[in-house]
Amino acid sequence: MSIFGKLSFKDQAFKLREDAILDAATAILGNKGYDLMTMDDVAGAIGISKPSLYKHFKSKEELVGEALIRLIDGAIDYLGQMDDQLMALQKLSLLLEWALRVRLNGGIPFLPSTSAHVRDMLMRNLKYVMRVVKLNGQLEALVVDAQKQGDLSPDLPKDVILFSYYARTCDPTVEYLQQFSKMEHEDIVKYMLSVAFHGFKA
Repeated sequence: MSIFGKLSFKDQAFKLREDAILDAATAILGNKGYDLMTMDDVAGAIGISKPSLYKHFKSKEELVGEALIRLIDGAIDYLGQMDDQLMALQKLSLLLEWALRVRLNGGIPFLPSTSAHVRDMLMRNLKYVMRVVKLNGQLEALVVDAQKQGDLSPDLPKDVILFSYYARTCDPTVEYLQQFSKMEHEDIVKYMLSVAFHGFKA
């Protein structure tokens, strides 16, 4: 049974509007960044009053935190749905492919990588930190397994591989290709995955 099957009509409407708010906030963050985004922007994007918006989220900090928590939860859920028989490198590749597709559709604002203020704000959000720790632990284990399986270089420290992997999810190359090349999204994803795991060598 879906979550909506357990909720009253009023609660369903509230949840749907909350999802719309998070979608709008994510899009605005991607376009304007955290500092320039306002709660008025978000309310205007979905056609509700600011008091109505504050019924869902008490502040911009809380809203941004929830938007990024939803994103991390999506990654954790996607990883959890993968076939246990897949090799570690296959799982890492599939998750990066998922992230790139979400990114191309405007679903991943790369805020923590570009703003110290946002990083500090998120580090005060215990719920966000717990989600990050969980996802990081899962990805670190996959990197170690892929090294043991001979699919990733054992000569590289695992942190170098892991943080480089994170960087691929917020690589501005994606935006450049999306805006200035004539590539379809499928081609962008394919080439970004190739560069991430095989580099530039012939």
